[in-house]
Amino acid sequence: MTQSSHASPRRRVWRIGTPVVFLLSGALFMVSAQNSEGTDLRPSRYTDIASIVEAESEELNVLNARAAALDAEVAALSADIGDRQVNRYNRRIARLEDPAGMTPVSGAGVTVTLTDASEELLNEATTSEELNQMVVHQQDIQAVVNAMWRGGADAVTIQGQRVISTTGIKCSGNTVQLQGQPYSPPYVITAVGDQLAIFDEIQRDDYLNVYRTAAADPSVAVGWQLGLEEFVTAPAYDGVPNLSYAVPLPS
Repeated sequence: MTQSSHASPRRRVWRIGTPVVFLLSGALFMVSAQNSEGTDLRPSRYTDIASIVEAESEELNVLNARAAALDAEVAALSADIGDRQVNRYNRRIARLEDPAGMTPVSGAGVTVTLTDASEELLNEATTSEELNQMVVHQQDIQAVVNAMWRGGADAVTIQGQRVISTTGIKCSGNTVQLQGQPYSPPYVITAVGDQLAIFDEIQRDDYLNVYRTAAADPSVAVGWQLGLEEFVTAPAYDGVPNLSYAVPLPS
């Protein structure tokens, strides 16, 4: 009787506990399935950031090429239409292509190259403030581009990509995104135009003076290089312009 009285509660616990454990496990599986929406929740699939960036870049290149082909097809079909109004719009488009960056520009130029400090210095950084001084940020690239425009540049490129009025420069981790395409340092920025005017504007820019001071400091040594080019070509913008504009709210 004593053994039976001790064994009975344990059996009752197992009879009740086992179904509860199965029910909880099933509930967890259902929650995971709903949250994953058919994808893998395990982080191991997403640790190779470089491969993901490369895949996204390749997909973007394919889409841009497809968009360019469709745009050329539309242009060819429009040119075949013998309509006076269509022809008038085509002439207007042709006049706007150059200032909009849709045609290549060649001539003398100025190139600025920005890059992060050496790996050795980056590893020696002990605070986030020190590390920030040693890497190139989007505002550094923007400062160079803006100085070139103020110097009267006819065209500007970053990493060989034409900069137009809708171009966005955005930091994304340890890369900079330009028109949706991620790039790693060094960042090569080239302007086509009056070399002396562009050079003077870069030299007098307050923000870039601070950057150059950091570049000259051996403990920071962020990369800065400026060179004059006898002849460079800024290719035509080959992406799809993303136009957005404000409209007044209805009264």
